[in-house]
Formats: sequence, structure tokens, C-alpha cells
Amino acid sequence: MTDLQEEGKNAINAPMSPTPIDLHPEDTLLEENEERTMIDPNSKEETKFKELVKVLIDWINEVLVEERIIVKNLEEDLYDGQVLQKLLETLGSRKLNVAEVTQSEIGQKQKLQTVLEAVQELLRPQGWAIRWNVDSVHGKNLVAILHLLVALAMHFRAPIRLPEHVCVQVVVVKKREGLLQTAHVTEELTTTTEMMMGKFERDAFDTLFDHAPDKLSVVKKSLITFVNKHLNKLNLEVTELETQFADGVYLVLLMGLLEGYFVPLHNFYLTPEGFEQKVHNVAFSFELMQDGGLKKPKARPEDIVNLDLKSTLRVLYNLFTKYKHLD
Repeated sequence: MTDLQEEGKNAINAPMSPTPIDLHPEDTLLEENEERTMIDPNSKEETKFKELVKVLIDWINEVLVEERIIVKNLEEDLYDGQVLQKLLETLGSRKLNVAEVTQSEIGQKQKLQTVLEAVQELLRPQGWAIRWNVDSVHGKNLVAILHLLVALAMHFRAPIRLPEHVCVQVVVVKKREGLLQTAHVTEELTTTTEMMMGKFERDAFDTLFDHAPDKLSVVKKSLITFVNKHLNKLNLEVTELETQFADGVYLVLLMGLLEGYFVPLHNFYLTPEGFEQKVHNVAFSFELMQDGGLKKPKARPEDIVNLDLKSTLRVLYNLFTKYKHLD
């Protein structure tokens, strides 16, 4: 062990190592040309990094509350694939063909392989860069695990707000000609929410907003005409798409009108107070849309409540596409 630590010190003092860094003995057990990465301890103490880890842990625990799974440490709790399996199954409403409990390293890696292949299948159409693999996750590489969780949170439109522009200093250790060499690399874990979501959401509305504001006003007028044609039956009138659907009430009532049923008042808040009641209403209207045969809206309920016009237009346009021929 003393020889290993001495080898580590020599590497740190080598010309390629820009700054001294304490290495754990296990991080010096490398084969020739093998490489290992770890987060600089100073980066782990930065506020944004801590916030990112906390937000992701809280999100996982919220998603898996029915499974009675509590995650406390991302590296220790996710490396064997068990939690990732449950997370993907719950978020994706699908069952993966894997063994429930695996103690052996080979069994864990096989499970991870299946889970990560399913993740890649989900993310490939959006062109998301895959910056993790079985070995890095099973090796408890926190950077890889964070990249994976950020991608999943964005893909499934998690109702969370990730801190933007989170970067960490990563120490890369490599054994070359019997000596350990270290280098520091800056790793970007998050950019802006808009850019990250953009991997999934680029569509006709993005083009309208970016390049054709004149046509956007025509679309808005068409949608206002469409919703009023039905809401007028209840003596309701929409003039502002940006604000009048934000509490979810009109969305719920509109779905009842389009599908021809009365929505029981105990199922939603007719005069919602506060953010949570509004989110409840919008989420309930999404359920009604899915019951009516529409796909789950891309937008999050929180986006509608937060007056995100693009999200509101997407939801209304889907309704317009399906129900425009109704009287």
C-alpha cells in the first residue's frame, strides 16, 4: 500500500499534473494505459453542484415513493441497477425483463446493461449524447450517473427545476509507462433548461416563435376561435391564451365539452388557490385528454401554470387537431 501511495505522489508531482490532488489508494490500482476519473473534492462543495445532487435525489424519491425506496447517496444507491430499473419502469410505465435482485457483480452488470440499453432507446431519437456506460455507472462514477439522471429528468419532463450551468472539475488519472499522470478537465453537467429541453421539444412552435411571429398571431387567433366555439356554450370567453388557461379550469371544462360529458366539480378546483391547486387542475385535464385518446402532452402542468405560452399552444393545438370538426 505504501508503494502505491508513493506512486500516486510521484504522479501528482509529474509535469503533466497541473495541481496537487489527493488520490485514494484504490484510484492508483490501474493497469497500463487504464484511465479513471473522479470529481475534484472542491467541486463537490460548490453550491450549485450540491443543489443539483439534492434536486435529483428528491426527484427519484418522489417518483419511487410507492416502491418504498429511499435514495440517500447517488453513487452507492444507483450503481447496481436496482433503483435505475425501478425509476425507468415507473417513469416509462413499462416492465423490464431483468432479475429483481442480483448480488453478484456479473448479475448487476447484466441488469445495468438491460436498463441502459432501454434508456438509450428512449434518448436516441432526440440525439442526446450518451456520456455513461455500464462500467462507469457500476464503478460509481458520479459524473456519469449525474449525466444519466439529468437526461432522464429532461426526457420525462420531471416537475423539477435543475440548477443551470453546473460545471465540475474532473481529475483524470491515467497510468502510462508505469507512472500515474493526472489532468484536470471541466465537465458541464447542465446548460440552460431551454437548451436541455430543446433536445426534445424542437417542433413547429419553436420555428414559429423564432422565425415567424406574424404567423404565430394567426395560429393564436385560430385557437381562440376554436376554444370559444365550445366555451361559449357555458357563457365563457377567452381573449388571452397566455393567461386564461393557466389555472386549468378552462382546460378541464373544455375537455368535458369536447368529449360530451359533465366533469364532476369534486374532481377539480373551480376557483383554485395557489400553485398546487392549479397544477392539479392542469394535470387532471391532461388525464382527460389521454382518456379521450390523445397522447400525453409534451408540456408539464407546471409550465402551463407558469404562463409558458409555447406549452399552452402545444396543448391547445393538439385539441384543435383532433376536435376541429366538432360542432
